[in-house]
Amino acid sequence: MPVRPLIVFLRRAALALALGASPIAAQQPAPPPAPPPAGRTVRVPGAELWYREQGSGEPLVLLHGFLDCASSWDPFVAKLAERHRVILVELRGHGRSTNPSGAFTLRQSAADVTALLDSLRLPRVHAMGISAGAMTLLHVATAQPARLRSLVLVGATTRFVDQTRAAIRDVGGVIPAPVMAEFRKCASRGPAQVDDLLAQFQVLGRSTDDPNFSDADLARITAPTLVVHGDRDEFFPVELALGLYRGIPKAQLWVVPNGDHVPIYGPTTPFADVALRFLQRAAPKP
Repeated sequence: MPVRPLIVFLRRAALALALGASPIAAQQPAPPPAPPPAGRTVRVPGAELWYREQGSGEPLVLLHGFLDCASSWDPFVAKLAERHRVILVELRGHGRSTNPSGAFTLRQSAADVTALLDSLRLPRVHAMGISAGAMTLLHVATAQPARLRSLVLVGATTRFVDQTRAAIRDVGGVIPAPVMAEFRKCASRGPAQVDDLLAQFQVLGRSTDDPNFSDADLARITAPTLVVHGDRDEFFPVELALGLYRGIPKAQLWVVPNGDHVPIYGPTTPFADVALRFLQRAAPKP
């Protein structure tokens, strides 16, 4: 055995003996984590939505961004589920959810989510959304404010601007190749599903009325809201996040320095801790 690996082994063996364990056992890899709970589907008008649950406590709905799926929340689910009944939802046409019509709007996505909550008999929930998931929640929050206890909006906007439309037209050049590869893994129905979603994304990018939230719309939101935005967002300039912060009555703003469109994954960005503290403060007192 080379010298350095031998030294590492001896150190581990000494530590194991001090703890009353076998030095051979000290080398054994940790058992693999338990698989996540199985998902389910629920029928909503014109589609079937896939979702899964984990943990217990006040319900917390998590919505991913366009082209993505529920696995985008994997780095945070275990910690969030320590305090909440986490409900991960895949948007219409994404992941394992269906979309026979081939059309996607944020407004319809919000109707899907409220239909799912009705099916689960959940009149009121906490919710977090990324990008298209966040804008889906803005529709819920402005149309049915009482459905939401609190909101965390990551990479959201009130409207599409020229920078947004240019980024969507060049989505293949804007999104890094490793991220696009993860999107392709999300496609349970293969490459055709990715192609369909990319085509729907182009149509969404040309929309002028969805999203298009006015100050009066934002003023109807009653839930405490945490707006999380990267100051280097490729799709939505940070001024749009300021508009959300100023327009939502109980909003807080967290601008992540050097953050991109979804600035919550960096090793120095304590997203789960900050989000849990926010949810705890936002929860109604017993």
